[in-house]
Amino acid sequence: MTTTRVKSASVRVVFGSGTLGELREEIERLGRHRVLLLGGRGAGAAAARAESVLGELVAARFDGAAQHTPVEVSGQVMGLVRDQAVDCVVAVGGGTVTGLAKALAARAGIEQVIVPTTYAGSEMTPVLGKTVDGVKATRSSESIRPGTVIYDVELTLGLPVRLSVTSAMNALAHAVEALYSEDCDDHIAEIALEAVERIVRALPVIVRDPADQAARESLLRAAWLAGTCLGSTGMGLHHKLCHTLGGSFGLPHAETHTVLLPHVIAFTAPATPGVMAAIAKALQAEDAATGVFDLVTSAGAPTSLSELGLRFDDLEAAAAAAVAAPYPHPRRPSGAELVELLKAAWRGTRPAAAGSDLSTLTGQVVASFDATPDPRRRRLLTDLVRTLHDYVITNDVTEQEWQYAIDFLTRTGQTCDDTRQEFILLSDVLGVSSVVDLLANSRTPDTTPSAVLGPFYVEGPPELDDGADLSGGLPGTPLWIGVRVEDTAGNPVGDAVVDVWQSNEDGYYDVQLPDLDGPVLRGRFRTNDDGRVRCWSILPHQRRRQGAVLVDPAAPTTTAGCGAGRSCRTSTPFPPTARWANCSPRRPGTPTGHRTCTS
Repeated sequence: MTTTRVKSASVRVVFGSGTLGELREEIERLGRHRVLLLGGRGAGAAAARAESVLGELVAARFDGAAQHTPVEVSGQVMGLVRDQAVDCVVAVGGGTVTGLAKALAARAGIEQVIVPTTYAGSEMTPVLGKTVDGVKATRSSESIRPGTVIYDVELTLGLPVRLSVTSAMNALAHAVEALYSEDCDDHIAEIALEAVERIVRALPVIVRDPADQAARESLLRAAWLAGTCLGSTGMGLHHKLCHTLGGSFGLPHAETHTVLLPHVIAFTAPATPGVMAAIAKALQAEDAATGVFDLVTSAGAPTSLSELGLRFDDLEAAAAAAVAAPYPHPRRPSGAELVELLKAAWRGTRPAAAGSDLSTLTGQVVASFDATPDPRRRRLLTDLVRTLHDYVITNDVTEQEWQYAIDFLTRTGQTCDDTRQEFILLSDVLGVSSVVDLLANSRTPDTTPSAVLGPFYVEGPPELDDGADLSGGLPGTPLWIGVRVEDTAGNPVGDAVVDVWQSNEDGYYDVQLPDLDGPVLRGRFRTNDDGRVRCWSILPHQRRRQGAVLVDPAAPTTTAGCGAGRSCRTSTPFPPTARWANCSPRRPGTPTGHRTCTS
């Protein structure tokens, strides 16, 4: 590979393979003698090579750079700069060490030489982002732009695939934002589109073969071009959101670029149709936003802010912070629009293609519930609409698949009656019942967890005496059940109402057996003074050992599951700390197959 040396009015670039070996020569060319060497996370080997090349020129080394350049770290390193009389900083790594080098240059006015090992591209920009008290702010000045950049393709060959992808998406974001910047001219547009083309060609190759040197060279050159573009124009909404989420919510920089970019492109598309058409062409896709999203997905990179650790409850705060101090953008968003953009990014929804009516349709349906008087009901309905639309769009649901789902729900409804509730069973199968139950339990963490009643519980079961037989003469292995209800202090609770229901030995409940005359394998008992309920039954089917107990101490209703005579538990709100043990082994003197389920 031929080494390229380019000197513009503001930065000298050395590009090639093995160019790290020229680092000392570049320092001496600047007339500097005391170097502070910054090593990036994951770039320890490259920093060690740089230290070897520099030799006695290294006055100090620091490997503790932090993402989003917190002022506390740069203040700490300024002590090294002063104590060691540093006159030049060399940063080896990605955007994090480059940011620290810029911060030091801004404070001390010292020379910078950057040796990138990722595709971040910030080495070509005059922009410094620093975080103060959890808020990331940016400033731009030619004094911040590094004076020398050494690109060595060899240093990128060992870059992990995931980091290669997210870092390349960072570079892609630089090119995209430059293209719709008001400062973009024909020359910037040309090199920005070249960067996009190089990224879309090289990235799939690197995913398949991380050691492909030609693809690595092309991708590193794309990062150089994209960084140059952004350094010549300005940042927009995409970078504002990334800085907000990174500085205030601690999200990783490159991954946040990766997740947000398709959604910001989709939002911006109506205001810049010509730019988006050019980006789509460079991506070899029909649409810019979906083209970027599909590139991310095919490369196995993260697609949702939830994956990165952002809480859903933080979306409105993030949107408010971004709106409060906006960057210039072709389409200025409202707070509500940003919340919707961030929700889509949080879920990882594939954005709608530009020119489609999907987003408009969703907005119209959501707006139809504006008059709903109950705020909670309105939120539940509008979020349901957005979630369903997102699901259909993300999975590209066909008309045949939609019709199959409608037919399935229709059949489910048609099989329901007063004693058979198939929609509850469907909710159970999909896990929705359990999710609701777990959420209910989480609201009262100091109480005993509840259990899902399931589709076969029937209100008002027959009242039975202690020791009665639930089986109603049905065949099966006899089962003796004993339950004791206690309060939080371990004292027995008398006169508590206990509902019991279970399946037969074939796995069917009485409501599924139309030939039975009346309720069978279910009943209502009251605990005696010792808090006990005892009854006979039969062992349920092996695959449906879901017999249950519902306890009501004449006040709040609480449930307990006695799974096939195996274990019992109670739920909120009574008793809050019931203690239940697994069924005991067969007691001497009881028939074979009998087991006792006690607390």
